[in-house]
Amino acid sequence: MSKNIAVILAGCGHLDGAEIRESLLTLLELDRQDANVKVFAPTYDQFHTVNHMTGEAKETAENNKRSIIEEASRITRGPIEPLNSLEVNTFDGLIIPGGFGVAKNLSKFAFDGPQGALDPDLRKVVESFYEQKKPIGAICISPAIIAMILGVHGVKLTIGDQKEVAEAIESTGAQHQNCSVEQICFDEQNKVVSTPAYMYDSARLKDVSAGIQKLVEKVLSL
Repeated sequence: MSKNIAVILAGCGHLDGAEIRESLLTLLELDRQDANVKVFAPTYDQFHTVNHMTGEAKETAENNKRSIIEEASRITRGPIEPLNSLEVNTFDGLIIPGGFGVAKNLSKFAFDGPQGALDPDLRKVVESFYEQKKPIGAICISPAIIAMILGVHGVKLTIGDQKEVAEAIESTGAQHQNCSVEQICFDEQNKVVSTPAYMYDSARLKDVSAGIQKLVEKVLSL
C-alpha cells in the first residue's frame, strides 16, 4: 500500500528558502517509491531575498516581500497547501528538505541558534508526528529545528561534521552523530532519519542524491 508523506518547504532557493536540489531529489525519490505526496509551506513572507549569483541580500523592503508558499510553489509546479492546514492524522510520515529558509523562515536558528523563535505550526506538526510515532526525515540544516523541538527527548541527528552547529544541536539535549554526505543517521527509538546533503557545500550531486534516497527509503520503511 502506498504511503502518504507530507513534505514541508521553506521557500525556493538555498540562500533564502528551500534548497531546490534537495527538494527535487526528495520529491523524485518519493515518486519512484510510489508514495502519495502533499507539499506544505507557511503563507507569510520570507525573512529576506538573496541574490543567488552574488550571495548578497537585496536591501529594499519591496524586494524582500516574497511569500514563502508562493516561492515554494515554483518547486511543486503549482500545487501546494498552507502549513497550518496539515492534518497529521492523514499522513504516514514527514520529510523536511533543507536550505537557509529552514533557519531563517521556519525558525530563527540562523540568527539566534537553538533558542531562536520557531514557527508555531511547524512545532505543532513535528510534535504531532512524534507523538503518533510516525517517522520524520530531516535533510541538511533541518535536523537543527527537529532538535529545537525534540531535543528534550534525546533524539539522535546529523548535520554532517560541522562542529559549531553540532554543538548547538547538542545544547538542546539532542545527540549529534557525524555522518558523510551519502549516508544517513537513523534514530530507531524516535523514528527520526537525517542526512547532511548540502551541509557539505562542495558535495557532489550524486552523493547528495544517494543520501536522500536512503533517507526516503528508511522513512517509507517505518
